[in-house]
Amino acid sequence: MKFASIFVIFICSTSMKSQGKSRPKPGCEYPPSQWCRSLEIAIECGVRKQCLELNATRSNSAVPRVEVTLYYGSLCPGSRVFLTQQLFPTWAVLHDIMDVNLVPYGNSQELPFGNCPFTCQHGQLECHGNMIEACILHSVGLFSGAFHVINCMESAVNVLSAAQPCLQLYAPTVMWDSVMSCVDGELGFQLMHENALKTSALRPAKTYVPWLTVNGEHTDDIQNKAMSSLFNLVCKMYKGGKPSVCTGTQKKVDRSFCWN
Repeated sequence: MKFASIFVIFICSTSMKSQGKSRPKPGCEYPPSQWCRSLEIAIECGVRKQCLELNATRSNSAVPRVEVTLYYGSLCPGSRVFLTQQLFPTWAVLHDIMDVNLVPYGNSQELPFGNCPFTCQHGQLECHGNMIEACILHSVGLFSGAFHVINCMESAVNVLSAAQPCLQLYAPTVMWDSVMSCVDGELGFQLMHENALKTSALRPAKTYVPWLTVNGEHTDDIQNKAMSSLFNLVCKMYKGGKPSVCTGTQKKVDRSFCWN
């Protein structure tokens, strides 16, 4: 009903601008919500021009975005390279057609007892880094600044030392103390437990990191293509109209200058 209302407003407004020339024909038997359902109906109802204009400006919101999920370890060298050199730059350019999920857990193991409920491939520092990033994702939100914070951390020489300044830079409204309260409290352990469940539920089972699923699917072919060029893979898999950056369509560049 919402689309139909918007459509009626669009048709009425454009018809008024054209001084009544595009009003539906008396013999049009279709309700306004159906006028643009096909070219034949649009012609019969005398709104062909308006429907073409509407279709040209309508977004591809009905087309599913390409969903990329990264299972990674915060101190895994391969994970860091992929996140900072492929995943984040690709999302920065293709965020209109792409969704991202981050699962910082990597090759960790959840232990049934002990003071440290997790053990990590690169030691307890990686466990700490995983939990910091999980808490940042929870506190900030991936697309509200957390992705930028984590990219900043993973790009740094020392991931853990960069956490606080990266948070202050990209999510200044979130206090570092609140992140550490999450890390040091039950919430942090709960977030890591959830990541453990997500990782253990993978089919096929994860055998290395970075481990990727695209639209919920992992195959050797998808992994290899993503590792080679995630940008090209996302462009190819998107089923809607391709953005100009995918097709290589050139846009007119402003070539103005500031002369002396």
